[in-house]
Amino acid sequence: MRRAKRPRAGDFPRCGKIAVSIQAVWPLMSLPRPASPRRVSVAPMMDWTDRHCRSLHRMISRHTWLYTEMVTTGALLHGDVPRHLAFTPDEAPVALQLGGSEPDDLARSAKLGEQWGYDEINLNCGCPSERVQRGAFGACLMNEPQLVADCVKAMRDVVSVPVTVKHRIGVDAVEDYSFVRDFVGTVAQAGCEVFIVHARNAILKGLSPKENREIPPLKYDYAYRLKRDFPQLEIVINGGIKTLDEVEMHLHQHVDGVMLGREAYHNPYLLADVDTRFYGSSEAPLTREQVEAKLVEYCAAEMARGTYLGAITRHALGLYRGEAGARGWRRVLSDSKRLAARDLAIFDEARQHLREPVEIFE
Repeated sequence: MRRAKRPRAGDFPRCGKIAVSIQAVWPLMSLPRPASPRRVSVAPMMDWTDRHCRSLHRMISRHTWLYTEMVTTGALLHGDVPRHLAFTPDEAPVALQLGGSEPDDLARSAKLGEQWGYDEINLNCGCPSERVQRGAFGACLMNEPQLVADCVKAMRDVVSVPVTVKHRIGVDAVEDYSFVRDFVGTVAQAGCEVFIVHARNAILKGLSPKENREIPPLKYDYAYRLKRDFPQLEIVINGGIKTLDEVEMHLHQHVDGVMLGREAYHNPYLLADVDTRFYGSSEAPLTREQVEAKLVEYCAAEMARGTYLGAITRHALGLYRGEAGARGWRRVLSDSKRLAARDLAIFDEARQHLREPVEIFE
């Protein structure tokens, strides 16, 4: 059944000048923005945030906003749609991140995402990989803000869920704040109300994707300035954030939401206190052992459908990070021979190492 159309603020006349975009939304600036459901989110990460990873994260946190890996429009329009879009209701809320630069293709892909039940469609304007560049999307789209605006409008015209953009603060040697300010201003005129700001430049030539996450300096103040210049927009900050204390600092002082990246993957139990700390939940979080028990049940159900056990356990290697015996836990759950045996007793064996009073500070 088609969702009812949600009211949208921000169908503003297009103009490349940032002053006009701010003036156009001025009537909304005095309206208080409700607390964002994206107060805490986990970033879309290629090869990592698949449905099994999201299921584990959802066992730990009921409210953290989750994202898919980036899915290209070509994969959806010419490939196996269920393989890319199928997910379980227990994972919700989940946002679908799309990679592409053709408005019509993105519109068709966004429509598929809405039909499959996703709560948000996110456009990737931040990935710097050479493969993505060859497809003329990702971070290189920041050099074409009007095209991004056209893509956003095309998607918003056919879906009722929010259409959001994840981007960097600059490309290559462009360091001036006005670059990202004008990018956001132009795209906001197409009705985009949520911008996820990875607060680093994207270096398109000479750095690997991993280096692009580490070498360009973080400039959180650029995200803060975007929030000051566009108070009516929802600004989510991303990049290098590793603790919930840092999350709280960003939320209380500057922005609407914080996106965690690789720390949430390598240390998933970091999410255990998110619901009570940032969403007002009164329910005590599950212990690691309770999460593990739910994970074992999940593995049993998935294996009954033919899923390879290792496709699930690889996401749980960090569940006991920082606990005594965590290295043994990881070693057993990474053993390809044990995983191929499809025997859930592997968890019992891995758990034996957690009783060893060693390696407390892993």
